[in-house]
Amino acid sequence: MLGKALQTAAAGNAGGEVLGVEDVFSTWLYTGNSSTQTITNGIDLAGEGGMIWIKSRLSLPTYGVQTHALFDTARGIGSFLSSNETVAQRSEPNGITSVNSNGFSLGAGNVSGFFATNFNTQNYASWTFRKAEKFFDVVTYTGTSSAQSIAHNLGSVPGFVIVKRLDTASTWRCWHRSLPSADNVINLNENSAYETNAAIWNGTAPTSTHFTVGTNSNTNTSGGTYVAYLFAHDAGGFGDDGTESVIKCGSYTGNGTTTGPVIDLGWEPQWVLIKYAAGGSFGSWNLVDNMRGWANVPSGNSNSQLYAQLSNAEDTLRSVILLNNGFQPVVNNLNFNSSGATYIYIAIRRGPMKTPTDATEVFATAIGNNTGSQPAFTSGFPVDFAIWGKDTTGATFNRAYSRLTGGYMVTASNDIEVARLGAFSFMEGWYDSSSNFTLANSWMFRRAPGYFDVSRYLGTGSAKAVPHNLGVAPELIIVKGNLSGADWPVYHFALGNSKAVYVNFIDSASTSSTFWNNTSPTETHFTVGSNYHTNNSGGSTYVAYLFATCPGVSKVGSYTGTGTTLNVDCGFTAGARFVLIKRTDVSIVSAPFSSWYVWDTARGITSGNDPYLQLNLTAAEVTSTDYIDPLSSGFQISSTAPAAINANGGSFIFLAIA
Repeated sequence: MLGKALQTAAAGNAGGEVLGVEDVFSTWLYTGNSSTQTITNGIDLAGEGGMIWIKSRLSLPTYGVQTHALFDTARGIGSFLSSNETVAQRSEPNGITSVNSNGFSLGAGNVSGFFATNFNTQNYASWTFRKAEKFFDVVTYTGTSSAQSIAHNLGSVPGFVIVKRLDTASTWRCWHRSLPSADNVINLNENSAYETNAAIWNGTAPTSTHFTVGTNSNTNTSGGTYVAYLFAHDAGGFGDDGTESVIKCGSYTGNGTTTGPVIDLGWEPQWVLIKYAAGGSFGSWNLVDNMRGWANVPSGNSNSQLYAQLSNAEDTLRSVILLNNGFQPVVNNLNFNSSGATYIYIAIRRGPMKTPTDATEVFATAIGNNTGSQPAFTSGFPVDFAIWGKDTTGATFNRAYSRLTGGYMVTASNDIEVARLGAFSFMEGWYDSSSNFTLANSWMFRRAPGYFDVSRYLGTGSAKAVPHNLGVAPELIIVKGNLSGADWPVYHFALGNSKAVYVNFIDSASTSSTFWNNTSPTETHFTVGSNYHTNNSGGSTYVAYLFATCPGVSKVGSYTGTGTTLNVDCGFTAGARFVLIKRTDVSIVSAPFSSWYVWDTARGITSGNDPYLQLNLTAAEVTSTDYIDPLSSGFQISSTAPAAINANGGSFIFLAIA
């Protein structure tokens, strides 16, 4: 125990702080109000300092497209720089009015034809970088016209450095570890290739304590003032043992096809900046992130991307797909994948990295507001997966929505996905503008280690191992293919690796080696067999939802029915807020069926009647039964529960969330 404690204390940053990427980086989307508002993204800027990068996503009425705006605590938040312009820093006291221990506050901003951070009804993207060893640092310095070394606190050799002169117009000069030599420089405000100029960095690569500037006025003229942003590369420092990296700076060579090279990062990214560097005439600084929409299969939804060197509105283009372990260009053009061209990138890992201890941070259940305001369902966290529990008064379908897919699939059907690209454009909930949410309920999940993950993969028709980022072996896996006729097979550890049940059926568990290839999942992969349509048809895309038992947060389990009152202990302290139950040994084909029953506390888990829905049916909510009751450690099956839920000797599987 002492060794582990010392190891943990060494992780992260000063003072033994154990950090995850969620502590140092955030993509936060918001809508302007032309007044004041506070962005609560969980990043401590007041205590640690850092940089905030803001860009309007669309053109503003009257004023058109807007410039990028970069604020940082080293210069002071009363002024900003624009990555798409060479001009000196400009004063704007009402852009960001304060940095806080959990984010930052916005003023009314300024609308002068080129800049705004809070224009009424306008959509914005913000990216917050906290100063932290082995991730990011920001420093200011004064030029001397003689080569000088500038100290930094990155605690590792930088992978990418940006320098901008503050007191007059100048080019944004960048050093990247993948450029051929320390004499090379590439410009953030331009789409040109890298160039050679020994006077920029004095021909000296940065070290873990300093970076060097030469005699060029863009980086070091006498009396000039400058800011430098430094990004680490694969330096570790994060996670429980302090060995995990959260940022990588690398390069790749394009192959000129729509099946570009796979850039293996070893983890799933949430933010990537890609720049053409050599081998052609030009190429943009392409910025994609998983909050604005990031394609993750070679067909379907597109990227929502912005360009660091342009003030253009957000663009949609199928350009780079998101992988469980990296990313891949899927378009043949000079911005991403021209044959023989060289590209550099900066990639930041998806979070959170910390195993949750509070279920309210990763699960929510809520009744829709139906007021027309967005989001319709409020969660308190970014939602990765949501099930719409339908209009409780009528016979309609339950829908499963996913951020990774951008749309929904019906849980009682084997139909293909229906696109809903704007559903997850919110930080604390979700919304489907095409649907009526009167009395509808939603169950909302956030991906987190040891609890829940979402994995998207391409079928091959042959047994394959699919990577995931759950960090532990999943105990429950639900799969759905985006092709007509594809059912919803389910793996559950209590059934074993040769059986499956289906979400859209009432059948008992089926035995087949082709479901999971008789292979149990591991902490890094799960295996699918050669089952046609169901989970691995060649060339078809699939999404998998993976759950595990997370102490005090979730419980994947099974029980044997007694026909009498039965306590199901999940290890919780305040009872279950969500319970999903399915009988697996017998198919009951008359009401109450061998259905997938769902209860939640938003609609009521009480000592009296408890409303339930059935994922595999279109039936309206049933409110006249008392099949389960509250239990502080989990939930209780009542003595009045039917055979579909508590048959004496029957076999049942469940998922419960605290």
